[in-house]
Amino acid sequence: MHILFVCWGNICRSPAAEATFNKLVKERSLEDKITCDSAGTINQHQGNPPDPRMQKAAKSRNLPIGGTARMAINQDFEEADLLLTMDHFNYSELSKLSPDPTFQSKIKSFCDYVRPDVTEIPDPYYGGESGFENVLNLLEEGCVNLLNELEEEFAFEK
Repeated sequence: MHILFVCWGNICRSPAAEATFNKLVKERSLEDKITCDSAGTINQHQGNPPDPRMQKAAKSRNLPIGGTARMAINQDFEEADLLLTMDHFNYSELSKLSPDPTFQSKIKSFCDYVRPDVTEIPDPYYGGESGFENVLNLLEEGCVNLLNELEEEFAFEK
């Protein structure tokens, strides 16, 4: 099972989702069953590390966040079982990037795994510190729910 988390620039939400999900996968000893990555729908930040403010917020939670920003490529659509977008715009943009209409069924909203009153993971880039904390709270909630659902659906043996 391979999951790709997608936001706009791949410097805030999607790398934080990747780090959050990886931490949970490791805690549950599922590293040999589930992998994940992150990407963006633009290449403006290509090669950059995650936003320093997101790194700081993640570090305060002992959440290892790293990597470099990149844009989603055709190979991502082929390899990922799920491509999870952070907001409606990311969903629309990722759908346009899909090299084949058959991949559309793999694209879902990350918020499908968050409580019903949350329809988008807000972009914290232009906000203050509390925005990054809010995003990390939502990502943790969604990642826990996603992993619970995957474990139930696929009954991974540990």
